[in-house]
Amino acid sequence: MDSQSVNAVGSTVRKTEAEGDALVVMELIQRLKVRDVMTRNLVTLSRSATLREAQLLMRENHISGIPIAENGRLYGIVSIDDIIQALDGGYISEKCVSRMSTHLIVLEEDMPVSFALGFFENYKYGRFPVLSKDRALVGIVSQRDISRVMLYELTQEINRLERQHTRAPEDRVGEGAQLYMLREFPVVKYDFENAGKAANEIKRLLREQGVAARLTRRIAVAAYELEINICVHSNGGTLSFVISNGVAEVVARDTGPGIENVEWACRDGTSTANEWIRSLGFGAGMGLANTKRVADKFDISSTLGKGTTVYAAFRLDGAEK
Repeated sequence: MDSQSVNAVGSTVRKTEAEGDALVVMELIQRLKVRDVMTRNLVTLSRSATLREAQLLMRENHISGIPIAENGRLYGIVSIDDIIQALDGGYISEKCVSRMSTHLIVLEEDMPVSFALGFFENYKYGRFPVLSKDRALVGIVSQRDISRVMLYELTQEINRLERQHTRAPEDRVGEGAQLYMLREFPVVKYDFENAGKAANEIKRLLREQGVAARLTRRIAVAAYELEINICVHSNGGTLSFVISNGVAEVVARDTGPGIENVEWACRDGTSTANEWIRSLGFGAGMGLANTKRVADKFDISSTLGKGTTVYAAFRLDGAEK
């Protein structure tokens, strides 16, 4: 990510924090998909094009890499490094097919943005091709793309918060309202395509009931973290959401290996995720810690070889944690 984009996002994040709502960044990363941030207007070349053509196309479009694709199928990528080597080696007139990179790391358009952030951290590439479910090339994503969309979304959220703060207190429904709600969502092991859908549904239900935005965000963050934990670390389970007597409860129950040291597992940065899970952008060891941080009440119990239950509760009376 270039320094100008980092500074712009950082400035907006600081303003968001000044508004008392730093959770917005985490919520955006959870909500946005790769398709929301990728570039769709692709500049591509066929396998028969020359490296010289790729060089000129990069210069004209101010880009540092070009996918080599035909009829929607991705065959490789020619990067600016490939062009530099071709110029130094004197083979700039050769065809792209003979020099392009074919060992590609790709993203899928339905993946959460957290996947993309994990890929940039783990692989140190400047861009990743994006494929559809049927493996067709549909876009390309760079760190600049992510920062651009994040900056826009953060700005929109700040404007929304400012409008909300100008509303009369009596117009803010949901704070202390006597609601009742019960929902249960199945969560399947390694079902990353649907990961986060339960949390999004819970957030939608809370917004429909007029629950305060900050409280809604705290509950949604906890629901997302617990849902992802079931998906990543267990053999599957359920995420339950209950509102009763002025309290919202999120309960995650799973079957699986269980947790040997619960106290250790709740610390920042501790994780039992394998390298494959980490390569997908998960397993940073913040799920339980983040849930405990945003909840008014937190509890966890686990039995080795059977599974884990995590309980997070939130007061609906408008009181700050």
